[in-house]
Amino acid sequence: MSLSPIKRLVLETVWMSGKPVKPAEVAGEIGLSFPTVMMHMIGLTKMGYLETFGKGYYAITKKGREALGLPEIDGEKAEKILAYLPMEKAFYFYTDIGKPLGIFASSLSDFCEKIQKIDNVSIEFHLYRGDFEAWFNGIGDVELARKTALLRERKLSGEELRKKLYEIVKNRCEELAKLKRQPTATLR
Repeated sequence: MSLSPIKRLVLETVWMSGKPVKPAEVAGEIGLSFPTVMMHMIGLTKMGYLETFGKGYYAITKKGREALGLPEIDGEKAEKILAYLPMEKAFYFYTDIGKPLGIFASSLSDFCEKIQKIDNVSIEFHLYRGDFEAWFNGIGDVELARKTALLRERKLSGEELRKKLYEIVKNRCEELAKLKRQPTATLR
């Protein structure tokens, strides 16, 4: 079953959060009214794409992840995504073309740490060029690349952008670390 653009936006927003969320949070994030978002979340729950989680919280289901076209990740794949990279595959931060900062990230966890301290100009430069997405895809994390693309569409800047990017990457690192410890588990 195909999703309407609004249902897809609501589902992607729940997925982007990386944790169970309340409809009011989703409404605030995407700029739609609470009743509209609530109606769509109830519909997505009936379709099996969301599930209720605690009092008033919703989380994406395996079926919801599949509807968004997200790949399954097992412990082995999680370990590869989290692994340290050779220097030629590290992410090098710049503030503009030809203006390197002399700072690089050699793993996803290292990237997460560096993103907290890196100049906001560099974050905006790389995000709006698609550099983060390309690197995440390069290390095998299609899901994180998609979250970054959705973040770019929100046209954030400054500290708000840094905070959101850090939150997305941190949540993803934690999610992958749990899978890495459970080789038979898969993220669906």
